[in-house]
Amino acid sequence: MSFFLVFVAIVLAAVAILVGTDLVPRIFRRRAGEQPFNDGFDEPVASLPAVLLPADAEPADVDRIRFAVGLRGYRMDQVDQVLDELRDQIARKDREIARLRTEREATTPERSPLEHPLPEGAPERHPDTAPDPAP
Repeated sequence: MSFFLVFVAIVLAAVAILVGTDLVPRIFRRRAGEQPFNDGFDEPVASLPAVLLPADAEPADVDRIRFAVGLRGYRMDQVDQVLDELRDQIARKDREIARLRTEREATTPERSPLEHPLPEGAPERHPDTAPDPAP
């Protein structure tokens, strides 16, 4: 009999706690699709500033990126591999652009706008004079 009384006392205490904390009504009043305990899944506060790349990113900028770790985290080895590949691709493209620019500069002589040849029969103009007005 004493075990029964202890059991009843524990059940009554549990019911009093549930009713007193308003837990039972919250469970039964939840809307469709809403979870009863969603307060703990807010976005965590970041320990690092936002990850921003400059407008003209260089390979060294990729090396300086640091990501904040969130609740679920990330596979660091995968992120490091992707960032290494990105840095190498940017460096390769920068070298290719520099090579193409030097080739273009080597093949085309630099001319000022005044050095362009005039069409045949066109009167020569001095660079400091204005063009003749139309008749």
